[in-house]
Amino acid sequence: MKKIKKMTFWIIAIIIILLALVYVFKIAKHYPKDINLEHEPGLFGITYSKKYAESIGLDWKETYIAMLDELGVKKIRIPVYWDEIEEEPGVFNFSDYDFLIEEAEKRDVKIVLNFGMRVARWPECHFPDWASNLETNSLQEKVLVMLGAVVENFKDSPSIIYWQLENEPLLDSFGVCPKSDYNFLKKELELVKKLDKRPVMISATGELSFWKKEVKIADIFGTTMYRVVHNPFMGYVKYPYPSSFYRLKTRLAGLNLDRAVIIELQAEPWIPKEDIFNVYDTTYQKSFNLEQFRANTQFAINTGFKEVYFWGAEWWYFKHKMGENSDYWNFAKTLFP
Repeated sequence: MKKIKKMTFWIIAIIIILLALVYVFKIAKHYPKDINLEHEPGLFGITYSKKYAESIGLDWKETYIAMLDELGVKKIRIPVYWDEIEEEPGVFNFSDYDFLIEEAEKRDVKIVLNFGMRVARWPECHFPDWASNLETNSLQEKVLVMLGAVVENFKDSPSIIYWQLENEPLLDSFGVCPKSDYNFLKKELELVKKLDKRPVMISATGELSFWKKEVKIADIFGTTMYRVVHNPFMGYVKYPYPSSFYRLKTRLAGLNLDRAVIIELQAEPWIPKEDIFNVYDTTYQKSFNLEQFRANTQFAINTGFKEVYFWGAEWWYFKHKMGENSDYWNFAKTLFP
């Protein structure tokens, strides 16, 4: 009888724990209690990926100009893709990126230039075809040449406030990339700092890293910040962390908030496998809707970080341009000066 009671107790306990986990990670929204969106002017910027805009069928120039003129964005992170600037070994073409920088300068927009072998947007590492099968030493030599070419081409631009060297360079669990190499990252950093004196940003995942190594070498540290993600085992998962979680991490890493930036705040759906063109709005809603947009924005404000760059501006424009839903685009207009 005692064994039956004990077994019953543990079965009930396990059921309660499982139900609690389902509630915490699947059901509870974890929205900030007070969503007033009050913030200092100039807090927000965006990431703009020319390559991603093209991949979802947008005119990349038109999209960029709309973000500058319709949204009034004054801070933009721009990833520079290696496969677009060096299609042939040693032959560099920066004309498209020169356009982006020049248009920003006309409007007094500040730029975070992200470059390296690993930069923003899947598959993270955007190798030219000729570099994709190089041995590690040869690949790293070519990366250093590319880094030098990027800095030399853009170092006269006053609009660039930070160089973002690589993107989450020590994250091995995401992306199609070689294994991370901290010593090589330091060698990359040494080269960039030798060529130009502007602050260098190093970034890390906000949820899956303790930031120690990145903070140690960064002038400016950039964290990603996601609220609803997709896990192959659990499906969509909602992170339960409060905004104080990120402030605590800065203290544990020995980082002052004045040196901390949210370089990637989730502001688009997380689509695990399907093509963005072939999913219904109900799929988008599982990870992102207007209510989640507002909540994520307030969450970022509550962290106290000095700058916040939204991730997903191309998607807002895609939905707006296709006439499907302009709510995201219209809400974004209220966030920028």
